[in-house]
Amino acid sequence: MLPHAPGAPALLRRVNAALASLIAFLLIISVAVLVFPVTLQILSRYTPLIPAYIWTEELARFCLVYAVMLGAMLAVREGTHFVVDVFPRLSPRGEAKVELVAGSFVLIFALVFLWWGWEFTEFAIYRISELAELPLWIIHAAWPIAGAVWLLFEAERMLNAAAVLREQA
Repeated sequence: MLPHAPGAPALLRRVNAALASLIAFLLIISVAVLVFPVTLQILSRYTPLIPAYIWTEELARFCLVYAVMLGAMLAVREGTHFVVDVFPRLSPRGEAKVELVAGSFVLIFALVFLWWGWEFTEFAIYRISELAELPLWIIHAAWPIAGAVWLLFEAERMLNAAAVLREQA
């Protein structure tokens, strides 16, 4: 893992660090909000004191979508999302090579999420959710946002890996 090597430009590192902090905060909020409707759903099944609210299922689903996508963004930043450990501990140069190869696949996934996620979001521009009557594009926007953030985070990782290769050449 090469997240803090001196290869990426300072501005990109600062932007990504600030973005990662914001995403971590939003992830905490989405999981905290997710607990509320799920708790209401569980309690309404076992006690007659709490009515069975229908909107809780929809809110829980929307929070779960954002929690998953935000978590995936942070995992790409940390280099733990699309990782399969099949190689033994490699030298820094070997790890940098693996990072560049794996990073190119992450970039492909990011571009897929960005391109088709945008189409997915456009499809939902004029649609609303059934119960809460929220605009669905807000939910669908999680996909292209994830793709764009993955591009930023993976660019930093790949620039760091390239710097390691240049230093040890």
